[in-house]
Amino acid sequence: MEPTLSLRFVAVLLLIGLVSAAVNDAEEWRLWKGKYGKTYRSIYEDNMRQKIWLQNRDYVNEHNSMDSSFQLEVNEFADLTAEEFSSIYNGYGKGRNRENHENTTIYRYTGGAIPDSVDWRTKGLVTPVKNQKQCGSCWAFSTTGSLEGAHAKKTGKLVSLSEQNLVDCDKKDHGCQGGLMTTAFKYIEENKGIDTEESYPYKAKNGRCEFKKDDIGATVERHVSILTTDCEALKKAVAEIGPISVAMDASHSSFQLYKSGIYDPKICSSRKLDHGVLVVGYGKEDGEEYWLVKNSWGKNWGMEGYFKIASKKNLCGICTSACYPVV
Repeated sequence: MEPTLSLRFVAVLLLIGLVSAAVNDAEEWRLWKGKYGKTYRSIYEDNMRQKIWLQNRDYVNEHNSMDSSFQLEVNEFADLTAEEFSSIYNGYGKGRNRENHENTTIYRYTGGAIPDSVDWRTKGLVTPVKNQKQCGSCWAFSTTGSLEGAHAKKTGKLVSLSEQNLVDCDKKDHGCQGGLMTTAFKYIEENKGIDTEESYPYKAKNGRCEFKKDDIGATVERHVSILTTDCEALKKAVAEIGPISVAMDASHSSFQLYKSGIYDPKICSSRKLDHGVLVVGYGKEDGEEYWLVKNSWGKNWGMEGYFKIASKKNLCGICTSACYPVV
């Protein structure tokens, strides 16, 4: 075969390969959209989302091909950049409010034996996984989760509480634009209660306050903040108190696309916190200690709505801003 013909043959093979890959990408994109019910307003937006989706898919495949303690997946959030995702779903600390520990009780580590592992789900202190949807109300879900646990531990009755009550009525926080768990606990304390989920269902948007004192599901006497960055204190509190509200840095694609395993990213801030979640336990797996955490992105995300994160060195700031209510 002459050199010119050889080059042409190779070029044809490359072209066929590129066309085949493009066809496969298009079919994979179509199937993914069908799986998650995704539709877009225009061909332009569809093409833009597909480009982001392809980048995320390739990132997932590359990560999963490496030796890692956690796995990723092309989940329902794969058509969003990390920046877009964080701006929609991560609402901890956004707005004008800041942590205020004035006159707040501080929980400190004082030593003593605690269990090797804890999972408050097995003790009836944790409600089913919820979904904040496209609203930055993670702080409200973290708040209700900790209070649901405290109320159940005291009364023996697990009651799902209303995040929408906090979104609509807690004026020191900012609804879907963000808030803090400590401020939310203070609102419930001063309001003399929070309504049940059944009486005040979640709408994933800001609305008019419709709190009714006849529908109160739990009350708060005060809240306690765990000594900042003290992971030993947090561990003891989880063991002795119950589910604990915490904040973390959840701004990375690796968390957005998390599937399973012990989350242990190479880069994660212990100070730039943007997402409120709920620590419901801790344990050890293959020699690696972890926190067991409930998220509020629905059961399709992560490990049926939960994740494990390495408990070493205050990873992602899990121990930086932890608190719980006293009922």
